[in-house]
Amino acid sequence: MSFFLKKTTPSSKGVYLQIYESVYIPGVGKRNHSYKSLGYLSDLIASGIDNPISHFQKEVDKLNESSLKRKTLEIGDVSLSKNVGYFLFKIMFDYLNMDNDINIVASTLKPHYKFSELLRAMCYAQIVNSSSKLKACESIIPNIYGMENYTYDQILDFVSFLGSDYHKYIEVLNKHISNKWERNFNKVYFDCTNYYFEIDLENEFLRKGPSKENRKSPLLGQALLLDADQIPLDTTFYPGNKSEKEYLRKRIEEMKVSNNVTGRVIHVADKGLNCARNIYSAVIEANDGYIFSKSIRGTGLSNNLKEWIFKNDNDLNIWHEVRDYDGTLLYKYKEFAYYKNKEKVTYGKFEYHCKINADDEKETYFTVNEKRIVTYNPVLARKQRKEILKEVEKLKDIVAYKTVMKKDIGDCAKYLNLEAVDKDGEKVKIATSLNNEKIEQDLEFCGYNLIVTSEINADPLEIYKTYHNLWRIEESFKIMKTYLEARPVYLSDEDAIYGHFLICYISLTILRLLELKLFKDEINVHNLIEFMRQYNFTKARDESYINTSTKSRTYLKIKEKLGLSKLGHVYLTKKEINDLLKTEIDDILTPQSRVES
Repeated sequence: MSFFLKKTTPSSKGVYLQIYESVYIPGVGKRNHSYKSLGYLSDLIASGIDNPISHFQKEVDKLNESSLKRKTLEIGDVSLSKNVGYFLFKIMFDYLNMDNDINIVASTLKPHYKFSELLRAMCYAQIVNSSSKLKACESIIPNIYGMENYTYDQILDFVSFLGSDYHKYIEVLNKHISNKWERNFNKVYFDCTNYYFEIDLENEFLRKGPSKENRKSPLLGQALLLDADQIPLDTTFYPGNKSEKEYLRKRIEEMKVSNNVTGRVIHVADKGLNCARNIYSAVIEANDGYIFSKSIRGTGLSNNLKEWIFKNDNDLNIWHEVRDYDGTLLYKYKEFAYYKNKEKVTYGKFEYHCKINADDEKETYFTVNEKRIVTYNPVLARKQRKEILKEVEKLKDIVAYKTVMKKDIGDCAKYLNLEAVDKDGEKVKIATSLNNEKIEQDLEFCGYNLIVTSEINADPLEIYKTYHNLWRIEESFKIMKTYLEARPVYLSDEDAIYGHFLICYISLTILRLLELKLFKDEINVHNLIEFMRQYNFTKARDESYINTSTKSRTYLKIKEKLGLSKLGHVYLTKKEINDLLKTEIDDILTPQSRVES
């Protein structure tokens, strides 16, 4: 890039002076354009400049000197590469139109910035390059096109304030989603997970308990609730040593109140949430329904039901197979049935008992009408068999009970005396062996799953499909733990931790809206995130921007769906990028799916 003084004679007024900029564009060649118009020579002399040509040539020389210095710079404080892919997330955030309400809710903080703008920036950063809050401050947010810079102290204060009352922001988010789409509450999906922290000592909210990753570190539990369309509806957090089961009924009760839900709701959850107290809450207390899975291992199932699952195949209990186009078995299912007065009945009365309140002395017994469906999935069977055999191989290496203890409790086993005595107090030898009977039993159960439901008149295939939608909530946890890197958490303050997880939750929710509402489930969240992360531009010397992203199927679908003809262009001007960030999606979303505010 260089500058020169151009002299032309466009009219009878004489010589006209301009400063021109000469730029070389790869693949195009040398191009000149006007950098600054100076005026007619006679007018410039009249204004008091004795020798305009000499005067402005000095200005041109300074511009060229400055340009030469820029060319020799090797490393700058700010990267010339900027992420623009976040525009997809931004346009959905814009569409929800919730900035004003967010700022009102946060008005007691009185920050020197717009609270909603920093919330957006933190969500953008979480998606395009998940990392610590310090890195977000220093290198991630500054490398997002058009973003303001924030200090590290501002970000830490913001995250703590956000987490101090995080449910308010979830309520605002739900309100604005409901303004755009009619939410479906006839079914809700619920599941829990936990996150381990790289610390040794527990505190009030990080407690040691059963870890999903089999870690011994303190844990934080998270409960997640989705609506019938698998859009996140609510989340809460609890110490890692607490039972997750009680949070199912708590969250659903609060969801119904906050969203004015008066109709019947079907609670859908995995076997980890299936307990008599949750069934009582759903059917007896709330007049709702449930679809749970139930363990078929151990003592939780009667011998009659096990007989029905594995052996009792007749004209009543028929396996129905579902195959793909090639004839490969996808899964099969059958429902429990019996004859009553020569009529086929597909449900039974099952008795449960539980303590309604933790301090109750006696348990309450109750009976429910329940349909039971057993399914078999060959892919799941292979996966579970592989996991069991892997565990068995690990056990074969353990030859002493002390070795078992050391693997369980670590080096502190050296401080423990292990002795076994008989009833007379005589020492006896401790022997270890594999429980082959239990191994064979669990191998036999691989691939089978029992679904229990209060919906006695529902078609068993529809019950299976509804229950199978739980994969979306499991995937949501996976997205938060991997793509959004909810863990590891580089924070120790309780409010700050909740604020961090709320940023991940809001990011997940808006990603789901993009996936399910805008792109109609044709582009999954994983591909959307990959596109947003690699859609970057580098600033060129002529103030234009060069697209450094790569072409993909996701890019083609986004371009077609949003009508963005310039999405794949190599060169974009600042105005064209700003137009991309302001893409409208009102006309793309189907009118039938919208609810007027």
